[in-house]
Amino acid sequence: MHTAPVSVIVVSRARPAELARCLAGVALQDHMDFEVVVVTDPAGTAALRRHGWTARIKIVAFDGDNISEARNRGIAAAAGDICAFIDDDAVPEPTWLTRLTRPFDDPRVAAAGGFVRGRNGISFQWRAHLVDATGRTTPLAVGDTRPSLHAAAPGRAVKTEGTNMAVRRDVLCAIGGFDPAFRFYMDETDLNMRLAGHAGLTAIVPLAQVHHGVAASAHRRGDRVPTSLREIGASTAVFLRKHAPEADWGRALQALETQQRRRLLRHMVGGALEPRDVPRLMTDLFEGVEAGMHRPLGASTAALAEPPPPFLRLEDTGPRPPCILAGWSWQHRRLMREARDAAGAGALVTVFRFSPTALYHRMRFDPGGFWVQTGGLFGRAERESTLVRVTGFASRLRAECNRLAPLRPVDTLLF
Repeated sequence: MHTAPVSVIVVSRARPAELARCLAGVALQDHMDFEVVVVTDPAGTAALRRHGWTARIKIVAFDGDNISEARNRGIAAAAGDICAFIDDDAVPEPTWLTRLTRPFDDPRVAAAGGFVRGRNGISFQWRAHLVDATGRTTPLAVGDTRPSLHAAAPGRAVKTEGTNMAVRRDVLCAIGGFDPAFRFYMDETDLNMRLAGHAGLTAIVPLAQVHHGVAASAHRRGDRVPTSLREIGASTAVFLRKHAPEADWGRALQALETQQRRRLLRHMVGGALEPRDVPRLMTDLFEGVEAGMHRPLGASTAALAEPPPPFLRLEDTGPRPPCILAGWSWQHRRLMREARDAAGAGALVTVFRFSPTALYHRMRFDPGGFWVQTGGLFGRAERESTLVRVTGFASRLRAECNRLAPLRPVDTLLF
């Protein structure tokens, strides 16, 4: 079993509620030897103080709109042999960190990435991909359960997502961490390309899973509609300058323009954007590309060369007794009250709340420290399953517990 200490790094800006929720999920990890490093602004620091986190974790003050610089500051403060990254608008499954870091038992492994579930908590937002020198991604065939090891090829890297990845700290320091020229977007993709030039394999770990909510930020609304495309344009230009032959730049930028215009038109047709917003945002994109063509690359790595503060292990982690609470939609108040009580007593709680309908299922993490799945008794959870299934309450509950069992302990049932 993997025993090297791990540093979980979370960057948060202007999202104190999401940060508190993320950390509530991190605290439920069954891994027993990790610290948490939070790089955050004054609002995040105040939220950490309110929720009693200040003595339990390392807090790095940073209020800049640059995720790469923030992550580098987190790495500088990290004392673990492995640095794991998760976004503040994501929540990990309780087995996430153990599974994500287990492949590092193999000394050939330099990095690892897991699967990401999207806003409904069930469908996958991200599985596994490769990325080429222009930033174009293609699916990588992997299994649904077993980890697999992958080597980079010339001009192509194994893609990991910044909201669910881990890298050996000494490797991060050797390659200079994240490039602050990527203030938002493609920051981890650039890291993947540079890791490809470093000896080592990347592990894809399907059962190391996080739920990514995609909260509002300075660059997008909570419904994923962009408010600015400037940094997407700038980061794409920086990425091309660093990794692609100049002869490929024009084709890649044309593909970016087509992709973003289609994205904006979809939002416009759906009523999320006004027609006048499309040309404004496209101008934003073009100006970003121009800025990225002249943006300085790289940064000083002096901070990464300094010894970090001592390791600060997060207390009270490790395996927890599972507790399943199940009932009907009209029993909501009772179920939530019992879930809060059980979570407060140290259990790992999952609530199933069914309605006598065929509504799709959703999974969410409650800030009170427990999971809640809602949906129709006859509705589908996994989106590729049949639209309607005829079943009874006990059978449906058993089926959903079996679906979750690889990710989360679910063997104690309370009705």
